[in-house]
Amino acid sequence: MSEDLAAVETPVEIEQRTIAQVPAAERKGKVRNLFTIWFASNVMLLTVVTGALATTVYGLSIWWAIVGLVVGNLFGGVFMALHSAQGPRLGVPQMIQSRGQFGSYGALVVVAVVIIMYLGFIASNVVLGGQAINNLASGVSVDVGILICSAVGLAICVYGHDMIHLVNRVLTPLCGVVLVLAVVALFVKGAPHGTLTRGGISFSGFVATIAVAVLWQIAYAPYVSDYSRYLPEDTPPSQTFWASYWGCVLGSAGPMILGALLGAAAPTQDTIAEMHISAGAVGWLIVLVLGVGMANGISINIYGGVLGAITTGQTFKASWIPRGSVRLGLSVLFTVVATIMALIGKNNFVVNYTNFIFLLLYLLIPWTGINLVDFYLVKHGHYDVGSFFKDDGGIYGRINAPACIVYVIGVAVEVPFIATTLFTGPIGKSLHDTDISWLVGLAVVCPLYYWAAKHYLSRQQLRGEAAEPELSAVDIGV
Repeated sequence: MSEDLAAVETPVEIEQRTIAQVPAAERKGKVRNLFTIWFASNVMLLTVVTGALATTVYGLSIWWAIVGLVVGNLFGGVFMALHSAQGPRLGVPQMIQSRGQFGSYGALVVVAVVIIMYLGFIASNVVLGGQAINNLASGVSVDVGILICSAVGLAICVYGHDMIHLVNRVLTPLCGVVLVLAVVALFVKGAPHGTLTRGGISFSGFVATIAVAVLWQIAYAPYVSDYSRYLPEDTPPSQTFWASYWGCVLGSAGPMILGALLGAAAPTQDTIAEMHISAGAVGWLIVLVLGVGMANGISINIYGGVLGAITTGQTFKASWIPRGSVRLGLSVLFTVVATIMALIGKNNFVVNYTNFIFLLLYLLIPWTGINLVDFYLVKHGHYDVGSFFKDDGGIYGRINAPACIVYVIGVAVEVPFIATTLFTGPIGKSLHDTDISWLVGLAVVCPLYYWAAKHYLSRQQLRGEAAEPELSAVDIGV
């Protein structure tokens, strides 16, 4: 680790670039940094709590919970990593690139969804971070803990891209050790009676567990190009894909399985408190490291949310490409809003969080399908990046009808299959509250958009103005 850090210049200046394309002269970094950022950023309490849903909310045995979580992460990680491979190719944030499918105004719907997602994840992170601080130091209230986590996350985000990467490189080995230590400590101390036998299998619970893990991966799709866009353009797409894929899958599946274990050990207890108790003498260290991970996750969500906000503003004023000072001011604003949300909703955290992640699933599935089909199967990586920043949307226009119509259809076909505590569609009810809306959304959107794009997009849009060789999923090795 020391050699790796010695080879990296410690960032001491605030990042000045925001949504503009990164020029060749500023391209830098190594592909392995994608593994560390997606591994370490997932080793946090929120991932543990998400995994605990499998055994506490969905009632699965630990064995079926592990199968569901592993399958969901392996499947969902493909979508996440395919988005990551777009970054070096185009050199722009993911939400800017979405203008190539939806048009400059059309993309605003997806950008708004993503901004809400960032705020929700920041709020979720700071609630758990505040609870962790309170668990370690009972004299510090949860509210004060929330404020502390928000401040630390903001401090990391202030420096931007390079600092976030550096923090995750430092945390990766520590997080790996702590994950192993947490599982070993649970069984060395003696897992409570029933941990390995409690629960069972239900079709709806198993599908929901897979869906939660799939969404966890797909929810990173709007982030990933933000952290791969600085890599040199000639970075092999297969390397970008696999570094992102295994970093996010391993970093997510490990804490989720730990959460499922904790849920099986004490299904009615607070997950953080149970982690502290079950790990015995090292419980404090595990809670501390995973709590620090919350601040890391907060910084990534603030950074992405601010890029989304800038993307929104630039849509209406093409000449506005702000730099570091604007990003800093918006970062403070985002942090304040999310912290207020956390303070208001902390008492109903599990219910609010479960409904929140499924809402995201319904809205992100059609977008990810359209984006990936367009990039890999329709345009083969050929985009006129200059058009992304034009007032009239350039060759992609303000509203790209085929993508926008298919997106609305994709959301609509999901509705009858939804099964949540807030709403259950007729088909979801007939399937005994089994939610397969995400599968239906993908099955409808991907072929429908491919057909619509081939028939209704102009030759100029399909061709773009790129001269690079075509890029497809085959080139990435999947």
